[in-house]
Amino acid sequence: MPIKYIPFFPEPIEGQALLDNFKRTLRYKGAYEVTGKLKRGMPLYEMEKQETIGTNPDGNMVIRGECVSACAYLKEQGITVDLVYIDPPFASGADYAKKIYIRRNPKVAEAIAKAEEELEDKDFKEFEEVMYGDVWDKEKYLNWMYENLCAIKSVMSETASIYVHLDWHIGHYVKILLDEIFGEDNFVNEVIWHYSSGGIPEHFFARKHDCIFYYRKNQDEYVFNQDAVSMPRNICQACGATVSKINNLKKEVDENGRVYGTIKSNGKIYKYYDDDEVTLPDVWFDISHIQQKDPERQDYATQKPEAILERIIKASSNENMLIADFFGGSGVAAAVANKLGRRFIHCDIGINSIQTTRDRLLADKAEFDVLEIKDGVSLYRNPQQTMDKIKLLIPGLRNEDSLDSFWEGAIFDSKLGMVPVYVPNLMDSSTKLLDVVLMNRIINVAIPDLDNTVKKVIVYYVDISDPEEIRNFIKNDTTTDKEIELRDLKEVLDDVVAEDYAEFSCQQMQDGLFTGYRIEINKFASDRVYDKIHAYNEKGIVNTSEKKKFTPITISDTGLELIEFLSVDCTSADGIWHSDSEIKIDKLGYVIRNGVKNKEFWDGTITSDKQPLRLKIRNICGDETVWKI
Repeated sequence: MPIKYIPFFPEPIEGQALLDNFKRTLRYKGAYEVTGKLKRGMPLYEMEKQETIGTNPDGNMVIRGECVSACAYLKEQGITVDLVYIDPPFASGADYAKKIYIRRNPKVAEAIAKAEEELEDKDFKEFEEVMYGDVWDKEKYLNWMYENLCAIKSVMSETASIYVHLDWHIGHYVKILLDEIFGEDNFVNEVIWHYSSGGIPEHFFARKHDCIFYYRKNQDEYVFNQDAVSMPRNICQACGATVSKINNLKKEVDENGRVYGTIKSNGKIYKYYDDDEVTLPDVWFDISHIQQKDPERQDYATQKPEAILERIIKASSNENMLIADFFGGSGVAAAVANKLGRRFIHCDIGINSIQTTRDRLLADKAEFDVLEIKDGVSLYRNPQQTMDKIKLLIPGLRNEDSLDSFWEGAIFDSKLGMVPVYVPNLMDSSTKLLDVVLMNRIINVAIPDLDNTVKKVIVYYVDISDPEEIRNFIKNDTTTDKEIELRDLKEVLDDVVAEDYAEFSCQQMQDGLFTGYRIEINKFASDRVYDKIHAYNEKGIVNTSEKKKFTPITISDTGLELIEFLSVDCTSADGIWHSDSEIKIDKLGYVIRNGVKNKEFWDGTITSDKQPLRLKIRNICGDETVWKI
């Protein structure tokens, strides 16, 4: 349960444009009129510090959790942000996957090193794992975005700005929400990021741009650094056609030695000096997508180029200001903010995002805390995988085409027949709390759509506002005769996460000038990764053919190829993690030691100057397990 609810303030602007067919989260009207989620406020949960990198005097944060709960925490702590950039799901209908690379077995890598051979891409063993499914019902998406945007506004300083990065799928709808929440008068720009990468369609114009909506909290007080987005006309690549036109003019030199071209229009002659400062336009086509071999590439499906964030952060903030991204993804906003001398907050619900950002910032020598919102849900690696896993953990649950998408599926009972099952969407914070609002919707909207033969439904919840109040609400309702059984989803989720297995030895050693401790990993196993590999192999075998042979992924007896990251804590035997020594193994098998890349192959060990008290191992899918030494 939340500790309490933090009010959404300030309220959305009244009287602005609305979507007529959009049921906002403000209130829900059914058989009973019930005060809605915005009136109740943002759920505040306990925040647990997982790790501190450096001394972190600026209070930088990497938060695992949902946007609304993160904003509740910031508001409770009296923290306001000066600039927000968000790159939320686009409601594109796509599943975003991460490529999982099997690492080199240390023994094999050692043999390759001795033979001075290079590792090639064709030798990689890999499979994909879904990070999240960007599949939304439009109305649910807009309700979800409305609540998130209101939460974000509540923690913005009076001079703050927000940039919302979307595309053609849903951007025009969200623009209307932004007008309502921030006010039409506070809309500044629709920035078009045009890129040339991507496929070439045959039956429509190529879709080659994203839109970034730029709003200010206050049209009278704001930060906008003109110098940061101005440059000499002749080198302003983002000015596109204008630059081309000016550069093609016949050039002359004035008495001061300045180069200019002239254009005659309506009988007047206009001079265009090459070194005149011009402001960037709102169409940016000088920034390309991240390419395969770009140094900033993180192998993260939705990663955006640092150049976009550099332009935004320089334009709309000053040094030491606080930059926040509540759908942080690969951590680009935090990384660029750190490089530009700003403070940062990175927030995301996926563990892959937190780990990618944590490792990226460590390599940049940033200092920050890693925090986790304890909202009562023991997530798998990310909400999408948890939802998939839940379907397997609920006994007898299966898909049923005759049911509305509101129901996750149905259980078939020999006496009762089909029993529809409701499971909250862990991507959507508004569904995780079973309160009178949601119960009202189930009874008066979802249940009436069911077939008359249905005698019972099962409703799972993560949190429940007041169990007695909900049961009385069900008991006193006379609109349905169907039995409603309530079940706690946390009891199912407790079975989702299983610990990995490792055998290792630790010994004190002295090797030349080095005196310290050496941990050798002798064996590693992960049922979760094995399940993924087994599913990949089964699918490949089914689809194999004479023309396209399938080679299954095999793992050695030691299983060391399944390790991506190791860290030892020599400071504390429990509580907050202190990474006193760490190793990350890249997909080539090379070692990144304490954030520094080198050309060493991992040898199956990790060393530390001081006696290690705990060992943490992250498998290639992102699951972390800790052992005491």
